[in-house]
Amino acid sequence: MNQCRKRMSDLRQLRHFVALAEHGHFARAAEAVHLSQPALSRSIQALEAQLGCSLVDRHSRGISLTAHGQLVLEHARRLLAGSQALSNAVSQLDNLEAGELRLGAGPYPAARLVPQAVGRLLQRYPRVQVRLEIGNWLELRERLLEAGVELFVADVRELQDDPQLQIEALQAHAGVLFCRPGHPLLRRAALRLSDLLDFPLAGTQLPQAVERSLGAASGRPQPLSVQCDNFLVLKRLVADSEVLSMAPWDVIAEEVAAGQLSLLPLAPASLQQQSAYGLVSRAGHSLSPAAQALVEEIRRVDRQPLPPRR
Repeated sequence: MNQCRKRMSDLRQLRHFVALAEHGHFARAAEAVHLSQPALSRSIQALEAQLGCSLVDRHSRGISLTAHGQLVLEHARRLLAGSQALSNAVSQLDNLEAGELRLGAGPYPAARLVPQAVGRLLQRYPRVQVRLEIGNWLELRERLLEAGVELFVADVRELQDDPQLQIEALQAHAGVLFCRPGHPLLRRAALRLSDLLDFPLAGTQLPQAVERSLGAASGRPQPLSVQCDNFLVLKRLVADSEVLSMAPWDVIAEEVAAGQLSLLPLAPASLQQQSAYGLVSRAGHSLSPAAQALVEEIRRVDRQPLPPRR
């Protein structure tokens, strides 16, 4: 029992330290963790005494982390995330009426696959709390390994040989070029690759293979005029301007079918790419019940037919 109390006290001190590091000021950090400033100061001093080193330098503008403080911050965040993951798994063990699921998604899966799957999950288990982070595959890998997310869905082309990851491939979708209805390129009888170079191209961060292929086809070292990892923003940009974009077919199929976006009738071999979505979790780590339930929903959504391309 004493060890349990000490463990809980240690975690509280780590939470206090992380709050101080994030706010950079004792008064603001104390307010964030609902303590008085003297109580927060005592907590930090106790942590420093326990570790035998100074974690922060105090100055008139607030605080800055020492080298030891930077190291402790990195480990503290991992320990706190792991503690939260354990608490979630235990609370979900008997049922899914409680608990939190921390999930990541790449820009394209976040535009269709993941929200549809999360909606189905919450229809079955409305009390589960979902925390969704959207980012590229590099950011999500880092968040997974530091226990910030339990699972993510993203492009896995550059993650396949990583021994720390468990990857389940999902359905591949053909890459397409798209624009707004009424775009000048749609009026050209015979569209050529060189015609595309007259207009800006927008997209998310590209896997290296796709970037090389697109760069060779366009003759541009940086083929994208606009890079943004929020695909909803990109779709709006295309719909309201002359900007072109590209995406896997599944994320624009409904908009094309509804006449909100149009496909460009050009698919040179150099631009024929497919999506490479995958479910990614940590190798050797079991998923919580909520994450397992979400994986089932993702698989169901992934198998659903899409509108045909015309």
